[in-house]
Amino acid sequence: MSDEHIVKSYDEELQHLNDSLVQMGSLTEKLLHDSMNAITTVDKDAVSKIVESDVKINKFRSSIDQHIMTILVKRSPVAIDLRYAISTLKISQDLERIGDLAKGNAKKILPLPDNLPPEMLKRIESLGEMVQKQLKSALDCFIEKSTQKSLDTIKKDEQVNDLATASITEVLEFLSEHKKNLDFATNLLFVCKNLERAGDHLSRICQNVHYLIEGDYPQK
Repeated sequence: MSDEHIVKSYDEELQHLNDSLVQMGSLTEKLLHDSMNAITTVDKDAVSKIVESDVKINKFRSSIDQHIMTILVKRSPVAIDLRYAISTLKISQDLERIGDLAKGNAKKILPLPDNLPPEMLKRIESLGEMVQKQLKSALDCFIEKSTQKSLDTIKKDEQVNDLATASITEVLEFLSEHKKNLDFATNLLFVCKNLERAGDHLSRICQNVHYLIEGDYPQK
C-alpha cells in the first residue's frame, strides 16, 4: 500500500480494506480455536455456534470482494496498490476456506461417541495447535508486512504435514484394532486431512503476503 495518496479518501478505502481483512482473520482464529476445542472435548453443543461464526466470516469475504471491486473500478490501482488489492482478495479466499474446514471438522463430531480414546485425541489436538500457531503467524505476516516471517511460516508447513501424517497413521492403527469403530474413525481421518488442508491455505496466505511486498512469489 502506498504511504500516501493525493486523494485522502483513497487512503481511507485501502485502510478500511486492511482493517476488514484483519477482522476476518481474527474471526477465523477464534473459529479454528473453538472448532478444535469442540473436537478434543467432544462438545457437540458448540457446533451450532461454530456454524454461525462461519456465516460471519463468509459475510466478511463478500464485503471484502465488493470493496476490492469498488477500488478497482474507481481508482484503477497500479504497482503496490494493485498488488494489495489482488493479494487481499486471495488472502480473504483462503481465510474463508479455513473457516469452512474448521466448521466441517466441528460437524464431524456430531455422530461420535463421548468416550473417544484420549491418546488419539491428544495427537489431533497437537495438530490443531500447530495449525492455530501457523494461522497466527500468517496473520502477523500480513499485519507486519514481513517478507522474512512469511518465508519462515511457509517452511513450517512441512511440520504440519508430518504431524498430520502421524495423526492419520494413529487413527488407522486404532481402526485396524477396532474395526467396529469404522464410522467415527473415518470422521477423525477427515478432521486430520482438513487440518492439513488448512495448513496449505496458510502457506498460500504467506505467499500472497510475499507477493504484496516483493512483487513476486517465493521460489519453492
